[in-house]
Order: sequence, then C-alpha cells, then structure tokens
Amino acid sequence: MGWVNRRRDLGGLVFIDLRDRAGIVQVVFNPEYSHEAHTRASALRNEYVIAVKGKVAERPEGTENRELKTGTIEIQAKELIILSESNPIPFPIDEEGEAAETLRLKYRYLDLRRPKMQRNIILRDRAARTVRNYFHQQGFLEIETPFLTKSTPEGARDYLVPSRVNPGQFYALPQSPQLFKQLLMISGYDRYFQIVKCFRDEDLRADRQPEFTQIDIEMSFIDREDIYATMEGLMKAVFKNTLGIELTPPFPRITYDEAMARYGADNPDVRFGLEMTDISPILKKTEFKAFADVLQRGGIIKAIQVNKDLSRKDLDNLHEFARGLGAKGLSWVRVNPEGWPNVSGPLAKFLSEGEKAGLGKSMNPAPGNILLFMGDSAKVVNDVLGRVRLQLGRQLNLIPPGVFKFVWVTDFPLLEYDEAGKKWSAKHHPFTSPLDEDLPLLSTDPGRARAKAYDLVLNGSEVGGGSLRIYRREVQSQFFQTLGIGPEEAKEKFGFLLEALEFGAPPHGGIAFGFDRLVMILCGAESIREVIAFPKTQKATDLMTEAPSSVDSRQLAELSLRVMIPK
Repeated sequence: MGWVNRRRDLGGLVFIDLRDRAGIVQVVFNPEYSHEAHTRASALRNEYVIAVKGKVAERPEGTENRELKTGTIEIQAKELIILSESNPIPFPIDEEGEAAETLRLKYRYLDLRRPKMQRNIILRDRAARTVRNYFHQQGFLEIETPFLTKSTPEGARDYLVPSRVNPGQFYALPQSPQLFKQLLMISGYDRYFQIVKCFRDEDLRADRQPEFTQIDIEMSFIDREDIYATMEGLMKAVFKNTLGIELTPPFPRITYDEAMARYGADNPDVRFGLEMTDISPILKKTEFKAFADVLQRGGIIKAIQVNKDLSRKDLDNLHEFARGLGAKGLSWVRVNPEGWPNVSGPLAKFLSEGEKAGLGKSMNPAPGNILLFMGDSAKVVNDVLGRVRLQLGRQLNLIPPGVFKFVWVTDFPLLEYDEAGKKWSAKHHPFTSPLDEDLPLLSTDPGRARAKAYDLVLNGSEVGGGSLRIYRREVQSQFFQTLGIGPEEAKEKFGFLLEALEFGAPPHGGIAFGFDRLVMILCGAESIREVIAFPKTQKATDLMTEAPSSVDSRQLAELSLRVMIPK
C-alpha cells in the first residue's frame, strides 16, 4: 500500500512507482497477470493511494535500477484497489525542483511526503532515540517539567497565557526549564534530562523558531570536566547512529577571549583558517589618520591574511560588505611577486619600514597574499571582520564539505554592561556561577569576572551551552545585588529558588542543546524549518493552519481580556 509516485503507460504495460516512507517499489500491471487490474491502472494518477496484491519477481535482465534499494525486483500486480484519489498537487513530490517555501508551508502535509523531508524527519527521530538511549545508559532520569509557569526574566520575551480562573493573572510558557531542573537537583535527582519544547517571543531567522526543541541536562556533584566528557560521549553516539561518523573526543577547547581574538566570535568556525591578528601594537604610530584616530579612541586594528588571489572587484565588494555591516570600510595591501615587504594597494604608502617589519614577523605574508585591515571599536572589528572571514571562507571554497569540527568555548564573561539601562546584566542567566577566584570581583570590578560557563560549537554554530550553577544562597544574593536586583524584587521573581537554596543544595550544573539546530547540521539543511514537521514562518505564522488567529468575544470575556488594535 502507498502513494502513486509516478505512472508510465507503455501501451501493453502500465508501470507504477509505489511510494511509502520506506522507499519506492515498481509495480507492473500486465493484462496477462490480471486484465481487471491492468484496466483499472489506467485511471491512476500521481498521489492516488492504492493497495496492490501480486507476486514479487526479479526484474528482467537489463531493466534493473541500481539507484533504488528495490531496483532488482518488481511487483507483478494481480489485484488493485484505489483507496483514495488526489487532486492535482501544487508542486512535485519527487526530488526534482524546489517549490517556493511559502507554498510548501501552506501545504506542509504534502511537503512532508517528499523524500528529502522524510529523510530529515526520520533522521531527527533516530537522533532523539539515540539521545534517550545514551542518557538512560548513563544513569539519567527523564523528568517532565511544567509548560504553564511563572514569568521570570531570562533574556527574551515570554509567551503569556491568561488564567481564566485567576482573572488578570498570567502563566508564561517556559523559555527553558532552567529553574525547575535546578530544583530537581535540590530534590536529589542527580542526573536529569529531557527533550523539551521551549518558547521565546523573539525576532526570528533561519535557525530560530518561536517554539523550539531543547535537549535539557542537569547533573549534581560534578565539575566542568564531567560535563565535557558526558556531552562528548553524547555527540559521539548521535553522529555514529545517524551519519555513521566516528568522532574522536576530547574536543579542542579555547577560552572566550581567545575565540574573540582569533575569530571575532564566540561561536568560531574552525574548519578553515583566516584567523585574525591584532596589529594595534605594530601600528601604534601609524600615519594613516583613520587608524590613528581609532587607536586614540581606544579602538583596535586587526588583520586577516588571505592566501588566495582576490580581484580588485572582489576587494571592493568586501569593502561594501563590511560597510553594510556597520564598519567604516576595509583597507588592504597585496604582496607583490618580489615578496614581503614589497606591497601595493591603498594602504601601502602609509606603512613605514618598521611597521612592515612588524607585520612580516607577526603574519609572515607570502607573494600574492592579501592582507585585509580593519580599525574600529573592538566590538565592531570583531563582529564585522569575523563575518568578513566567514564570507571569504564561503567565497573562496575554504570550508571543506562533509567535515564536522567541534570546539568548546570556555570562561565566558559573567556579566555584560547594558548601556541603555546603565547597569550590569548576566551574560548567560543570573544563576551562572562565577569562577571561584573571580567571586571578589563582583563587588570591586564586575566586568572582569568570568563564569563557569561553556558552549559547544559545531561548524560555527552554537549547538549547546550551559554552566555550573550558583548553589549557595549568599552567592546568589550577591549576584542579584550586582545585577541591581534588590531583595524584594529577587523574592518576587525567584523567591521559590532562593528558599530552596536554604535546604541543602548540592553543587550542580548542566547544559542545553538546540536539538533543531543540531539536526539541521546533521541533515546538511540551511534552515531549522527543514527539520521541524510543522514550523512557523519568520513572522511566527503557520501558513497551513493560519495561526495565530483572532478569537471570538465570548472567549475573551471568559479570560477577562479586551483586545486593543494598534493604530
């Protein structure tokens, strides 16, 4: 039984490719096998649902299809039942061609029949089973946490759910089970995991959805090394059971400061080079006014060395690319065939002999290489030049296909300064433990405090992030104080956690993986919408069900709500 994938009428014979989620098999309708079945087969069209009875036989020699798993056999049909007919479909189900995504999302139930989508969803299932099996083998318990909970500040907007029985009050859908999994550690369940839905009301992009799936993990009586080893084992199992790839832990580690210095990002793609070099000390007496002004304002100058030829048009395009991202531009020099320090380009005349000597020692440029320079605030240089690096990696085909490279990024800043609010905010969340040696900095120099936090990055995407948690009430209170959260506000928002910390809380920590993003990388997809059965658009709408939608006044009245339409 299955769907008619394709029908071929060769006069005396009718061939049907019959499809279900296991694959395709060829069915032959021959009047010699059954005149009735052959006659009925003439009515078949693509996507009709049929049932066939017949004989499994080897295909005649020379007619095999080696691209199909069933390509050496066929079904010689003796009976045919048409279970369901189909209207003409709005786009082809087979692999050939791609329909517009809006059309695919409107008819998602048809899109999900496509072999590519079925492979993605089946791989997702295999990955989920691997996760559960691995954690159960490691002694973890799968414990569910509530979806209707209290709104707490965790970095993004909450989705709110009005309470009918408590008029004027609201639940929040969880952005993560963070507080509940910490409470489970205090409850004595020392190894917890959950594959859980989370919700964030934020602006969307290719790898974000308003509802997403997370592999949530928490462990007691551990340090960071336990997290690294356990999660590397998880990734090894997932890659083995989905792609047949053997990973070789331990994964490399770099600190946050090192990642920003070399790659300009805390989610570095380490599959290729083009690392950044801070040349501010070399150019501290530069005659190039733009760079001199940058250094005078406390900014930095960084360079990338490109060992492939770029045309002037390529360089102009990179300059405009950088400007489009907020930089003032991109300067460059080309190493002439005579070798360094013989250079040409817009910046060449501004480089002194001493500066050339310093750059030669620091970067060792070769003939034909191009050095790209950018000067600005550290934030702008790291962000923009880091994205220029990624653009060059794609443009110059420096990223090897089919390669998966993990790296742990460690020792994140504990805090970041909110210029708009003129206060410190948590880099991750307010339950992240500072490094023991940095705890005194909370009251003296908060910006220098580092966190017991870590991200697992795969091919330039953060697939997992977590930390060891604060488990002592006095440290949590001190952290809240640094964030400008007073005792009353802390009690109102986190009172149940603070109270729980007074009843014997164990040292604990955890991590959460973006399951959709991980599966997206495993499938080689460009968007997490390609690995979610029923996703939303970038405007958080469901084109198939037409959600969100208005509700009638009776429902609003039951919830004590009134809708105000913005003008």
